[in-house]
Amino acid sequence: MKSFKRVTGIVAPLDRLNVDTDQIIPKQFLKSIERTGFGDNLFDAWRFGDEGAIGKTPNERRINPDFVLNQPRYQDAGILLTRGNFGCGSSREHAVWSLLEFGFRCVIAPSFADIFLSNCFKNGLLPIVLKEKTIDRLFEMIDATPGFEISVDLPAQEVRLPDGERFEFAIDPFKKRTLLEGLDDIGLTMDHREEIAAFEAKHRKRMPWVFTS
Repeated sequence: MKSFKRVTGIVAPLDRLNVDTDQIIPKQFLKSIERTGFGDNLFDAWRFGDEGAIGKTPNERRINPDFVLNQPRYQDAGILLTRGNFGCGSSREHAVWSLLEFGFRCVIAPSFADIFLSNCFKNGLLPIVLKEKTIDRLFEMIDATPGFEISVDLPAQEVRLPDGERFEFAIDPFKKRTLLEGLDDIGLTMDHREEIAAFEAKHRKRMPWVFTS
């Protein structure tokens, strides 16, 4: 898993409430358990005006020019700003994979669905919760300023605006560590490789017949 420390990027505004995981990555594209191959179909029903298929690239699709992520000013966005209860619905981890592969490293919202929130931390996507009033201000700033960028500093737990204004955000210390060190569940297990090896050696000595072929 890629670690997260500091990111500065253009912010894309998705001004929608209760965006569910089927809207993030529709069910017909969930044909693989690999973590790649889903970015092309992020927000598929909103980004395109035709029906997609696995293996069909965005260049072969009918683009919806009115959708925010298709607008030129947000083409290089690395941070997504959205509304409350983002990631509700089914528990598909593919939703996080598609956001990451599309290029987002951080999502800012007033609230997130619990399972989606957990999946973010397990895959290196930073979810930041800010107050509703702050979110409203950010939407206004983005609309008024093409190419509006913010900086996210995880060690300091701050969102920084171009004028120097800062917003602090809360994060569980353990989840913060996993993001900073790039540790998913497998990485956390391997962090105890010495203890695991010691246990296996002791177990082999105590019950050798288990290890005979």
